[in-house]
Amino acid sequence: MSKKIAFLASGGPDAQQALEILSQRYESVSPEEADVIVALGGDGYMLEAIHRNSGNDLPIYGMNRGTVGFLLNSFNVDDLYDRLENANQEKLRPLRMRVTTDSGVQQDSYAYNEVSLLRQTRQAANIRVAVDGKVRIDRLMCDGCLVATPAGSTAYNLSAHGPILPIGSAVLALTPISAFRPRRWKGAILPEDTLITLSVLDNYKRPVSAVADAHEVRNVAEVEICVDKEREVTLLFDSDHNLEERILNEQFTP
Repeated sequence: MSKKIAFLASGGPDAQQALEILSQRYESVSPEEADVIVALGGDGYMLEAIHRNSGNDLPIYGMNRGTVGFLLNSFNVDDLYDRLENANQEKLRPLRMRVTTDSGVQQDSYAYNEVSLLRQTRQAANIRVAVDGKVRIDRLMCDGCLVATPAGSTAYNLSAHGPILPIGSAVLALTPISAFRPRRWKGAILPEDTLITLSVLDNYKRPVSAVADAHEVRNVAEVEICVDKEREVTLLFDSDHNLEERILNEQFTP
């Protein structure tokens, strides 16, 4: 029996054209009625689709109508039911970012790629880094720092010269962004059950924002980051577009 599909698409012309073509060939239902979501767009839209549908336990199969398409399969209108039936599953758990702002407001956000702290002004940020309650760096002077999941380790983390993490490795990358002091610190690889606390020093003089994927909170005083084991999303990949293999290949790309 064919799966009931909910098609979702970004606002880009390529994604909208793909939505029209696929909706004519395959019956489309609402996410509430669906067995699977097919997301059409780029990696940014794929993350948006994951966040929007993280509570409904539906697997998500992405088709690339954007640029890089790291989290998506190639676009093809043929044999979609067979592709969905034979797809490999990859389960991802998000980071929970618990922010306390300088006014004392606390809020949670979630990230499947990374949580990043970024300076808001021309002045470098001063950040204290603690791991499981133990201070590891008293004062990190930097443009910012980030914590990346294995799925997100090839994105912003790689651009900041952080390590590529294999899927299933159960570790996180803690990576500085343009660190000035300590000058030679390149970051750390930590177990995924670690609690990372980033405290912003001189936060009124040197304000910092915190970003969980696409959700930004400004003027933060402290950020706690950990893997939320109560949340999980299932992504579907064609056998020739295996996420684990793609991440492994990135380690050997010149």
